[in-house]
Amino acid sequence: MRYVSTRGEAPVLGFNETLLAGLASDGGLYVPETWPNVPHGDASTSFAERAAEIMAPFVAGDVPHSVLLRLCNEAYSTFRDSRVAPLREVGKNRWLLELFHGPTLAFKDVALQFIGKVFDHVLQERGQRITVVGATSGDTGSAAIDGVKTCSNVEMVILYPKGRISEVQRRQMTTVAAPNVHAVSIDGTFDDCQDLVKAMFNDAVFRERHQLSAVNSINWARVMAQVVYYYTAIEQLHAVESSPVSFSVPTGNFGNVLSGWIARRLGANVGNLIVGSNTNDILTRFFETQTMTTASVVATLSPSMDIQVSSNFERLLFEMNSRDGRATARQMVDFRTRGTLTATPDQFGTWIRPMFRGHRCSDDATLEMISRTHRELGILVDPHTAVGLVATSACADPDEPVVTLATAHPAKFADAVERATGTRPSLPEHLADLLSRPERSAELPNDLAAVKRFVAGVSATR
Repeated sequence: MRYVSTRGEAPVLGFNETLLAGLASDGGLYVPETWPNVPHGDASTSFAERAAEIMAPFVAGDVPHSVLLRLCNEAYSTFRDSRVAPLREVGKNRWLLELFHGPTLAFKDVALQFIGKVFDHVLQERGQRITVVGATSGDTGSAAIDGVKTCSNVEMVILYPKGRISEVQRRQMTTVAAPNVHAVSIDGTFDDCQDLVKAMFNDAVFRERHQLSAVNSINWARVMAQVVYYYTAIEQLHAVESSPVSFSVPTGNFGNVLSGWIARRLGANVGNLIVGSNTNDILTRFFETQTMTTASVVATLSPSMDIQVSSNFERLLFEMNSRDGRATARQMVDFRTRGTLTATPDQFGTWIRPMFRGHRCSDDATLEMISRTHRELGILVDPHTAVGLVATSACADPDEPVVTLATAHPAKFADAVERATGTRPSLPEHLADLLSRPERSAELPNDLAAVKRFVAGVSATR
């Protein structure tokens, strides 16, 4: 399998090089040169085995299948539920896909536990060391840190927006004692953190000197690994040959829902894709108006979705442009310059309207859904999952089978859940003492030069 950049100017790479590169050298995102056909499998097969089967075409020529299966088995042995991503029925034609059984209690674990293993494998094979730099809106950072904290060939720097993530999210990063892990508080928003990361990657000299790599969903491997649970959910429902199954995805950066689109493109029996947004509703506004327009980031009860630049949309835009990298590059440069991006009527009618729906959800509606779900079903859900449930209720037909992605454990957002229900969810046993562990974090301004100096210092310790 070979990978091309969405902006058409970067070298074509194999999987290992794509994994280590993260962002393409022309500022684009890597995607497969061709989309393979990936058939559904047996529901009785373990999640790790299905993961290896589904991801095999994407690593072909670089990672032998026996190694891939071993890496998957190691990655998913860390989950508290042996099924990894179990389904829970919550009504007629309605299910929750519980993606929070990993070590850091969020859906990001599904991809990042695997990425930690594959990073270590590839780097050991090459005798190479890297500095992983990432930005987080809350969950990516802790999941990435947990995935690579034991990697002997990786130094990690994670930027997070100061005061804009939950205490549990912050402490899951700042209490990790591993010497190769560096959590950095940035005085700004997630979009600011993401821009800092992209600016470092776009500085070719700096990037090469410090051997930078990425774990954000700009890295193809993140998106690839998330495709798996769309397949396994459909297989758990025994819906491989029945009516297509729709998915409701609370999302800000578009990576998780893009994985659903990719699953459908590969042959999974995926129906509609419902995008749940909070007040930072750039995606919902795009689905309504055909124009993507940035706005100021608003702090909400679902902070992992407090994003106004949905980076992964570029991968879908590349497909909408008939894989014309130069056209995609022009649009992305214009978007960053002017703050707007408009799809043509033909693009919108072909790529968006037939499969995507969007709905915005206020904090009040989020709290009401948390309360209602607890009152009627006896289930505690976190604010992001609640946004997905609100979107399901607003956008799905009653007879349409819909799986809502439960993206985080309620204890990660205990204050909001307690406010809505009067019940404070407890952390699982392995994190029971999290709030008493000592923290270790750097604080930096929203300044590229300052962040570069910090990353250079970390790189020099390797």
